[in-house]
Amino acid sequence: MGSKLSGKDLVKIGFPQNNIVNTALGLITRYRKRENKETILLELAELIEAPQRFMAHKIWGKVSEGLVKPVEVRMQELHSHCAPFSIFGENEIDEQAKRQLYDALRLPISRQGALMPDAHTGYGLPIGGVLATENAVIPYGVGVDIGCRMSLSIFDLPGSYFKGREFQLKNILKENTKFGLNDTHRDKHDHVVFSRTEFQEIPLLKSLLGKAYRQFGTSGSGNHFVELGIVELQTVREEWGINPGQYLGILSHSGSRGLGANIAKHYTSLAAQQCPLPRHVQHLAWLDLASQEGQEYWMAMNLAGEYAQACHADIHRRLAKALGGNPMVTIENHHNFAWKELVNGEECIVHRKGATPAGKGVLGVIPGSMTAPGFIVEGTGNPLSLQSASHGAGRVMSRSACKNNLTKSAMLKDLEAHGVELIGGALDESPRAYKDIHRVMQLQQELVTVLGMFSPKIVRMDK
Repeated sequence: MGSKLSGKDLVKIGFPQNNIVNTALGLITRYRKRENKETILLELAELIEAPQRFMAHKIWGKVSEGLVKPVEVRMQELHSHCAPFSIFGENEIDEQAKRQLYDALRLPISRQGALMPDAHTGYGLPIGGVLATENAVIPYGVGVDIGCRMSLSIFDLPGSYFKGREFQLKNILKENTKFGLNDTHRDKHDHVVFSRTEFQEIPLLKSLLGKAYRQFGTSGSGNHFVELGIVELQTVREEWGINPGQYLGILSHSGSRGLGANIAKHYTSLAAQQCPLPRHVQHLAWLDLASQEGQEYWMAMNLAGEYAQACHADIHRRLAKALGGNPMVTIENHHNFAWKELVNGEECIVHRKGATPAGKGVLGVIPGSMTAPGFIVEGTGNPLSLQSASHGAGRVMSRSACKNNLTKSAMLKDLEAHGVELIGGALDESPRAYKDIHRVMQLQQELVTVLGMFSPKIVRMDK
């Protein structure tokens, strides 16, 4: 007998020949793959004999549930019509991204949608897409980088602090930030997020705790960054206790690292098994929030979001210590996440995949590119956009197109012309890869009010 369990092995001990076999094999692969084959078979034989006893089991609960109350898995059909939607900046958005939104709006769970002016093609829901669903969550509607977010700290240092200190500040940024898969901090700092009970109650999260701890306070690759720059506040909120003017700021963009990526992979696979869809929309498979998997994903997603927030706080703490300054105000927001919100008076799950929450009075940060300013914004609460706005300028050129059509020397000349220093950074993050952020902001004046701007001066990205 081989070392790897197969469906035939499970059928031999009494498993019915249906989808419950695939469910059991998937759980074995994720949680028990290093254990002895015979031990697992003995345990599963007990489960087959008395499945009710395993209903509350952390690993086998779903299998026992399927044996006691079998659920027929059948292909989901799309509606012939779309749920209501709005598109902002339609002429700036590629046709494929629009088609992706239309497909998502035909899901039987969809209630309303919107597309932001920075939108472009993604997987499943387009980047810049917003979708409200009824009692269901789409893992790919949130995205792989769960809790990807912006965080801006405004310091008690003037914007003029940069003059004569460029070399020093560049070293501070380089020495206190880590990027990519393997570059981690030697001095780890504990955080209350690691004591969350989900890390012990959900087997997948328990297996990811070590990775989450190792990567804490670091940033991802791709378009993730940490920047030092000048904040220009035009309008201030009373609770900030500061005056309009120019200040030194730190702006960071990253998500939940390997923790979120593994959560997304795991629950996307489960959704695909339980919610078969036509091939062209298979990435839109969903989990019913009333199901065990749906509840698990919801808890795991929220934990990943808190972890991402904690990572940003650690990044800003390290830099603040090196700078010798104190942040007076921090403005932050997720833009890859799902929330329970009221839509037309009914509670829905609002997915924002590359979109900024813009409820009335809600603060957020919308970045531009390395050579273009980001914007501090306050939401207007527009119901047509599902109280959302763009999450940035949005790509106008794919990563492969950048490599084929742009040069590193031209990118460096662009940066020099705008007085921006770059540490790391790949060609596919060239400012020319992005839409005009000023045009994007013009197209969403009814969604957000601009309070100020952030102009990058020193940018740190992965190599």
